[in-house]
Amino acid sequence: MPLTEPRRNPEEVARMGVDLYDRQVRPKLQSDDDGKFVALDIKTGEFELNQDDYQAVARLRSRCPSAEVWLGRVGEPAAYRMRRGR
Repeated sequence: MPLTEPRRNPEEVARMGVDLYDRQVRPKLQSDDDGKFVALDIKTGEFELNQDDYQAVARLRSRCPSAEVWLGRVGEPAAYRMRRGR
């Protein structure tokens, strides 16, 4: 059985994702990218942008099958908003 690298905990993935996003992704963004999802491999820095979260992750995983994915949204503090019910 092949040895695999242990997965990081969610807090570490979040920290690394935000750092890579700020350093490598944000400088490459255009104004029409606002609101798109960003799927980012925290191991390689590879990323995909798409209006659909599933498509962004699927396209990234097609290039980087073992990606440790951080998902964000351009121009937003988080990928999703939690709304309170009535």
